[in-house]
Amino acid sequence: MKRLGVDVGGTFTDFFYIDEETGAIVLNKVPTTPTDPSVGVMAGALEVCDMAGVPASGIDQFFHGTTIATNIIIEHNGSKTGMITTEGYRDIIYIARHKRPLNFSLRQDLPWQKHVLVDRRNRLPVHERVIAPQGEVLVPLAEDEVREAVRKLKAEQVESIAVCFLFSFLNPEHELRVREIIEEEWPGVYVSLSHEVIPQFREYYRFTTTCLNCYMGPKVSRYVNNLASAMKQEGFGAELHLMQSSGGVATLEGALSRPVTLLMSGPIAGLIGGIWAGRNAGFANVITLDVGGTSADIGVAPSGEMRMKHLLDTKIGDYDAMVPMVDIDTIGAGGGSVAFVDEGGMFRVGPRSAGAEPGPACYRRGGLEPTATDANLTLGRLNPNNFLGGRMTLDPSLSEKAFDDHLLPQLNMDRVDAALGAIKILEAAMMNSIEMNSVRKGYDPRDFALVAFGGAGPLHACQIARELSIPAVVIPPNPGITSALGLLATDIAYDYSKTELMFISDPDLEKLSADFAELEREATERLRKDGMSDDRIVLQRLADCRYFGQGYELRVGVDSGGAITGATITSLRDAFDQAHLQQYKTLNPESEVQIVNIRVMGFGGMPKLEWQPLGKGKAVPVDGALTARREVVFQVDGATREFDTPIMTGRSSLPATR
Repeated sequence: MKRLGVDVGGTFTDFFYIDEETGAIVLNKVPTTPTDPSVGVMAGALEVCDMAGVPASGIDQFFHGTTIATNIIIEHNGSKTGMITTEGYRDIIYIARHKRPLNFSLRQDLPWQKHVLVDRRNRLPVHERVIAPQGEVLVPLAEDEVREAVRKLKAEQVESIAVCFLFSFLNPEHELRVREIIEEEWPGVYVSLSHEVIPQFREYYRFTTTCLNCYMGPKVSRYVNNLASAMKQEGFGAELHLMQSSGGVATLEGALSRPVTLLMSGPIAGLIGGIWAGRNAGFANVITLDVGGTSADIGVAPSGEMRMKHLLDTKIGDYDAMVPMVDIDTIGAGGGSVAFVDEGGMFRVGPRSAGAEPGPACYRRGGLEPTATDANLTLGRLNPNNFLGGRMTLDPSLSEKAFDDHLLPQLNMDRVDAALGAIKILEAAMMNSIEMNSVRKGYDPRDFALVAFGGAGPLHACQIARELSIPAVVIPPNPGITSALGLLATDIAYDYSKTELMFISDPDLEKLSADFAELEREATERLRKDGMSDDRIVLQRLADCRYFGQGYELRVGVDSGGAITGATITSLRDAFDQAHLQQYKTLNPESEVQIVNIRVMGFGGMPKLEWQPLGKGKAVPVDGALTARREVVFQVDGATREFDTPIMTGRSSLPATR
């Protein structure tokens, strides 16, 4: 089987190809094409085929990680969206949770109000009401009002419609009928039903997540469909798979039904690749540092396991998105991050990035401001003649000019000190993120290895590890394409959930058994549609639990298989107490525990990547390993010096499959 992983970043698009039968591997990296990323994807994929000597039709699997969904939200350039909702609830997404980003500021813009997902004139209420706890219909759906609302939204020329009714997760009858009416009145418009996007309680999070799904849906669909069409046109016969925020991949059909699950697609592929590299290097506990051209992504994986964010903490940009999401932190600290002096006279780096176009000044594409890449080039830490594997030449004089023109007059320091200062600021942001995601969550960085990758990660890894007392640094082979490798190191995965709200002391075992069985049936059917045979399907039962009175839940595993019994509930209680102790360092065995949601994760097993180990080396480098020597600036014990530095070529230990 011939497999291709493609990761689209803000600056470069990375490719990792492997032939399972022969073990042949091809790597590629091309500049991202921001106006239409599929252009760069196709160009690079065809180059890979040429280098591998296989036709496009010979690729069996095509895995894709992308930031397009995330960028739509961050840049506030989604589709014009309409909303049909229960009478009295049109302003839920505007009111939110009454939280203020800055508690003590008297003047602040609330981001979800400044850039509201759906304008108020396009949030149209209709009479209907379903009530808890059984989902009984209290007020029938006013179908005439629904038809009038659809006609108004059509006249407003919205591109998508979110249908969000109260308690629809208990009884979806009204939302389903609204979709039928929309199809009668306006065939082809993009529609999302809240009970299909998030079948759980908490109306604000369900409503805003559904609106996000509609806000990004048309553009994501166009991009993904354009890519699928381009693949077909160029002769690729493989089905397109896309990385999801939960850490698994989905088929084209599965991803397009809920594009909100594609948020953080690219960074999570990097975390998976970093965990894979750390495990193969002999480290179970890893902190991953993925530094690309636009951002730095930091993940903490104790025992090599990805941690999931709490569903009430899964924000993207300014908005809450209640979808399963791996716990990963993204900051504006990449190679293209711009160094500048702000209005208050403070020296800053990022989060604004030069991106792929025009890129850092040294790229010779019109960039004028100094960036982190320009700083590293000025300090001698980058080889201007061997960037992008020698396919791109950097111009150090343009980096120097950018510092001279834009920073030195305001900083009153020389060029080397300014470049070192920019690197220190960038690394301080990375260290702060690592501390927030490790120390503040109960993990000691001294128990972890730092796995650094991306185009710039290895440049900063040793200094960061030294400052945080991390004892080991792992640099994967070909670190710039680790995210693309991560796409091939994961499985197809889907998440299905249902709200339960019952106490462990008095569980409805029959209902729990039936609901778990239904979710497992849905997951199995979805994976079978993706071509997974039953022997490759793995189902995992989970439950979101909390002590009675808490507002947050913790996700814990449920003993899988068959009917839920008293022993299952006892085991669940013990697992929750231990999870609470790990997360919060406290537990309360006297408190009642409540099951809030149950969920089933369905996994379709993909071929596993394994490391091809290198033979043990010698203290003296082999012939040809030393390629050059040059002066490189480092700061040691507070003193800045140029060191005569040997430049070695690496011998990659590339992966194989099993």
